[in-house]
Amino acid sequence: MVRLLLVDDHELVRAGVRRLLADCPDMEVVGECGTGEEAIAQARALRPDVILLDVNMPGVGGMEATRRIRQLLPETRIIVVTVHVQEPWPSKLLEAGANGYLTKSCAVDEIVNAIRTVMKGEIYLDPEVARALALSRLPGQEASPFDKLSQREMEVLLMVTRGQSIQEISDALCLSPKTVSTYRYRLYEKLGVSNDVELTHLAVRHGLIDLDSLNEQRA
Repeated sequence: MVRLLLVDDHELVRAGVRRLLADCPDMEVVGECGTGEEAIAQARALRPDVILLDVNMPGVGGMEATRRIRQLLPETRIIVVTVHVQEPWPSKLLEAGANGYLTKSCAVDEIVNAIRTVMKGEIYLDPEVARALALSRLPGQEASPFDKLSQREMEVLLMVTRGQSIQEISDALCLSPKTVSTYRYRLYEKLGVSNDVELTHLAVRHGLIDLDSLNEQRA
């Protein structure tokens, strides 16, 4: 029996995935939650075999949750389930320790196939994601300005664009406010922007964040 943890900040999405997986006799949903912090805590408590994890969530978010869970539970498989297809999302999350990457438009058969694939110790990529990754590496393709960022810089960027304060980011990432400020200004320098508004506009323009989801999280 494969024990699963569902992590998504939309209860309706979790309920839909849980219902779809209920028809699989060899899989059992043992927990679900809606924030990065809850994902880390439940992963530690439940020790699931596989975590289906969204990226855009309140708190530390999916990328930081992936990194921490991988450190805590190296044997637990993590499959990202997200709306984001384009780089640098797939590369950054695979670097953080994800074992699989699915889009939210995928069919239930593909979710099941991904779970069984990662349980065998293999990496699973949604065909659309695999194609985007391959195309991004072809000569002449325009590189994303975010490719040059480290995982930590990416996480700080995402939290800044969600409107979280320096202190909130400091508390969530266990960093000093001074260190968070240093990361923030390093982002400005690397990306050629001068404030948080320009940083957010750049992220939206390149598809790094979805404006509707961003407004929902800020509300």
